Amino acid sequence: MNRLLHRFRTLPIRARLSLLVAAAVAFAVAAVSVTCWFIVQGKLYEQLDNDLQRGTSGPQQMRQLQEAQVALNNCSKTTQGTGLFRGNYTQVVTESGKVCVFGDSTGTIKVAQADKDVIEKADRSKVYFRNGTDEDGNEVRVMTRPLGATETIAGEEGPKIGIVVAVPLSSTQSTLNDLALILLLVSGVGVIGAGAAGLAVARAGLRPVDKLTEAVEHVARTEDLSIRIPVEDADDEVARLSRSFNSMTTSLANSRELQQQLIADAGHELRTPLTSLRTNIELLTRSEETGRPIPEADRKALLASVKAQMTELAALIGDLQELSRSEGQRGERVQVVALEDTVESALRRARLRGPELTINADLQPWYVRAEPSALERAVVNILDNAVKFSPEGGTIEVQLNQGVLTVRDHGPGIPAEELPHVFDRFWRSPSARALPGSGLGLSIVARTVQQAGGEVTLGHAEGGGTIATVRLPGAPTPPPEPQP
Repeated sequence: MNRLLHRFRTLPIRARLSLLVAAAVAFAVAAVSVTCWFIVQGKLYEQLDNDLQRGTSGPQQMRQLQEAQVALNNCSKTTQGTGLFRGNYTQVVTESGKVCVFGDSTGTIKVAQADKDVIEKADRSKVYFRNGTDEDGNEVRVMTRPLGATETIAGEEGPKIGIVVAVPLSSTQSTLNDLALILLLVSGVGVIGAGAAGLAVARAGLRPVDKLTEAVEHVARTEDLSIRIPVEDADDEVARLSRSFNSMTTSLANSRELQQQLIADAGHELRTPLTSLRTNIELLTRSEETGRPIPEADRKALLASVKAQMTELAALIGDLQELSRSEGQRGERVQVVALEDTVESALRRARLRGPELTINADLQPWYVRAEPSALERAVVNILDNAVKFSPEGGTIEVQLNQGVLTVRDHGPGIPAEELPHVFDRFWRSPSARALPGSGLGLSIVARTVQQAGGEVTLGHAEGGGTIATVRLPGAPTPPPEPQP
């Protein structure tokens, strides 16, 4: 059995569906055929029983008893019937099992114990039907009716007798056999047709799955993510699967494009500091090799440039690592964070980077769900951007109220045509390309804020300058930590 189930599971889906449909139809047809056969059999037997019972009931029973008694008394003689008993086989049977053929009977019937029991009870209202055989083994339908007790010559009560009448079942069995053959043929045709229909339905239903399979194999073979599966205007499981596959390939194609763009942009951004770093190191090396010392001021400038380029490379690599971290790695560190504390920590770092600036802060309590380090880095990037573009001695206003963080500087502002690109990776304003930075700061800000469920915008401030606005949804206030 387990081997059959294993072989069934290894079959293609079309074959399995066809077999299941054929099996279901075969079961239904078999149930209907068997039920039909038994109903017809019952009706035919009922008709035979009515024919047998018709001549042995009603007011003729007394006359039947007299004729049966005469037949019993003349058991060794041939007794002519009077037409009262209708059947090919007619015989009188006593309660002890003695048999006397009566009338125009064509043979004798084997008496069963049930016949004797019925005759012994002598209940004329009861008639017993059964299937039996004659002395030659031919099947017959038998009716046994008790007629009561006979009378002896002295007037005493004699043995109880009954009449046993039967008709051959050959014609009935022939009809039932023909019916069984017809039902078998019809069932076979129905099962074959059901199997063919199931196969056709399976092919039609699985055609979209075939297309999906071909598309997946094509993607696996060629890594071509531009393939799409045509989806009909439906809402069944196959259509949903096709839409999901198309969405998946679109997402993968976009992810690959972003990855390629990131690699290309990273390579471009790394080339400049690496070239400058290599040039400065070559100058220092050549000075050592040729024995021509570089003036002390120029040497200090070269070393400062090398240090600045290394710092820029370290910052760029850190930004790239931040962008390359997976969603799962971020999800493990997400917790409820006090946003005002994060902003305070970022403000301390910003004041160190712009000591000549005045930074005013008005912070109200607000809790968010985010990764603490990533959120602080995003706020630091926004503040660094404000510090970088603020004029010397300028002022930066920072405000946090009901989950809305605004950072406003009084710098030159961002041209309107550049605002749509400020959050793109590696994008830098032409006026800011001489300033330090990797072009990834605001891109990291946008990604971090979006992962926290918020949004960030950059726009012109009234009176000049730029205002950055971060909106973050609130989170339940964490319970106080237990006191030691």
